[in-house]
Amino acid sequence: MRYRVLNIPLWLDEDDGKLAQRAAEKLRVPLASLKEATVIRKSLDARKKGHPRWLVNVEVQIEGAVRDGLADVQLAPAPEPLPPPVRAPELPPVILGAGPAGLFCAHALLERGVRSLVVDRGKEVVPRRLDVAKLMRSGRLDPESNMSFGEGGAGAYTDGKLGTRIHHPAVRKVVELFAHYGGLTRILAEGKPHIGSDLLPGAVSAMREDLERGGCEFHWNARAIDIALREGRVRGLLLADGRTIPCDRLVLAPGNSARELFELFAARGWPIEAKPFAAGFRAEHPQALIDQIQYGPSARAPGLPPADYRLADNPKVEGETRGVFSFCMCPGGVVVPTPTEPDMQCTNGMSSSHRGSRLANAGVVVTVGQSDFAAEGFTGPLAGLAWQRTWEARAYELGGGDYRAPAQRITDFLARRPGKPPSACSYPPGIAHADLELFYSPQLREALRAGLRAFGRRMRGYVTEEALLIGIETRTSSPCRLLRGPHDFQSPGIRGLYPAGEGAGYAGGIVSSAVDGLRVAEAISSELGPA
Repeated sequence: MRYRVLNIPLWLDEDDGKLAQRAAEKLRVPLASLKEATVIRKSLDARKKGHPRWLVNVEVQIEGAVRDGLADVQLAPAPEPLPPPVRAPELPPVILGAGPAGLFCAHALLERGVRSLVVDRGKEVVPRRLDVAKLMRSGRLDPESNMSFGEGGAGAYTDGKLGTRIHHPAVRKVVELFAHYGGLTRILAEGKPHIGSDLLPGAVSAMREDLERGGCEFHWNARAIDIALREGRVRGLLLADGRTIPCDRLVLAPGNSARELFELFAARGWPIEAKPFAAGFRAEHPQALIDQIQYGPSARAPGLPPADYRLADNPKVEGETRGVFSFCMCPGGVVVPTPTEPDMQCTNGMSSSHRGSRLANAGVVVTVGQSDFAAEGFTGPLAGLAWQRTWEARAYELGGGDYRAPAQRITDFLARRPGKPPSACSYPPGIAHADLELFYSPQLREALRAGLRAFGRRMRGYVTEEALLIGIETRTSSPCRLLRGPHDFQSPGIRGLYPAGEGAGYAGGIVSSAVDGLRVAEAISSELGPA
């Protein structure tokens, strides 16, 4: 029988050799009866400052069965069978977007014998990397190839984290596929799986090459400008270069910066609505400070990874409760520029596999919605998009151009004073001292201040002159939702049109986007029927 034994404690100075004995003790069987023991999850428990430890889950094979009701013991799940083949369509499904949702949708369809055609406005990983480097080093933006557009989508260069808050059975499959294509078995056991922005593009390329060997096609530098419809059904995808790709099944997986696509939906009267999201700034601290806050006296213990944090608060401002939270925390990371349009400035964070930077960063953001958009004069399905553009243009102006970022010390922002120029930071294009009082509405600024003060109470030392706020963080998730049915995943009134992933408004992050791509592939497979 195969069992999973959960929450086996392991101190930092202990090696994995002790796990089998402790698993046997939890199972209440002799050590000799364990035929195999494999680590399936290893997460750091730092709740007791100064006494961090690992909590490890192992899967074991033993002869016979163990008694029922043992704590932290469960039967290991059986391997999932391969999905059965489905009926081959007359035309290959077309997938718009080569990010996680698009790639994993193509992969799941290929497992069922269906070859897709994937279209992306950006470039493959290698030439895309050169365009990203130009933006980072010299402030030159290519609107078609950048941190958001191209092979792998936004996540390929802006975080590399595979953690998620969703609880879906396909999450494990997504992590396993990234591990397979990246040759990174270590992430299978990590409590917070992290490939790194340096290694994730290689995993994405390996996946794409495998899909091509299976018969899928990829078209790069192919920006979509319209969708051909006839009698309420998709008939083709029109590209900016004049081509039309015939199709009767089109998956829209464009990422959350697909602003022209959102505008197309609104102009055509297709099903789209404004969606709440979150916005704010990037907070950056010395990594050693975050380590000291989180680990206490053990901060320099060998084997400890750079510390991270996740913070949230719900301050009430002018009678309204606001959610303020940290977003996409990058220990040992770098703040990076993520604009996709000229003269617009926004940021995100990234970290390499070794997380070797001396600085840590995270978004500190507040929820924004219809009332905030309306307060700036924006209504309708594109209200959130117009709101984003307003503040991104302000950030570019206050940064002084070339995608420099406006920045201010956290202490000065809390004190409502311009303060002194901030110290150097990780942001490659450079920063410009600015008064962040010039961003967002008074209510949103007050919510951010209340949240930062609460974070400072929970993490003593978080509010310090060493910490910066870097502007601005506006693309935490899509500002729009492309509506779809709850079961067939098709756009209401448009047969064969399948919105998917973060850009369509149904995910947030690499893993949840990939899972949504798998779900859309299942919907298409159900519609095709068995072979």
